[in-house]
Amino acid sequence: MASLQEQLLKAGLADEKKAKAVRQEKRKKRKQQPKGATEVSESQIRAQQARQEKAERDRQLNLERQKEAEQKAIHAQIRQLIETNRLDRSRGTESYQFVHNKKIKKLLVEPAMVDQLSRGRLAIVCINDQYEVVAEAVARKIMEREETAVVVLHDKPQQSEPEEDDPYAGYEIPDDLMW
Repeated sequence: MASLQEQLLKAGLADEKKAKAVRQEKRKKRKQQPKGATEVSESQIRAQQARQEKAERDRQLNLERQKEAEQKAIHAQIRQLIETNRLDRSRGTESYQFVHNKKIKKLLVEPAMVDQLSRGRLAIVCINDQYEVVAEAVARKIMEREETAVVVLHDKPQQSEPEEDDPYAGYEIPDDLMW
């Protein structure tokens, strides 16, 4: 099969002088390039840049998908912890009020639960806009995964030594007063 140059010569669209000049120009370019170097065209450079940009976008998308999958897994773990460890509030007669998202919420619990909630032995957690009461240890596990899921968890009172000249040392202040 004849080259394009030979076909153009046969058709009379190019003459021998121009063909010879083109061959010499190609040869000069080849000689001027160092050995092992290949001529890279602009389109190849653009294509390579496009591949690199696409690979970077793909990496970013994969990172986002991994983060979303991790968030879903954490949410599922929290849901499972709450479902398996929530305390029964069906016989709750006293209301326990607390603040969540700058709003006062009310939860019916048993009288013993009110005392334990105020002492930090129980906690209130929120999942899917539902409030549940769980033990303090479970609430700490939930806090490790996501702190915003735990709505109410009071710190346990520290047993401090009374001062020697404290006139009110004999009077204990109750921390479960209902106003």
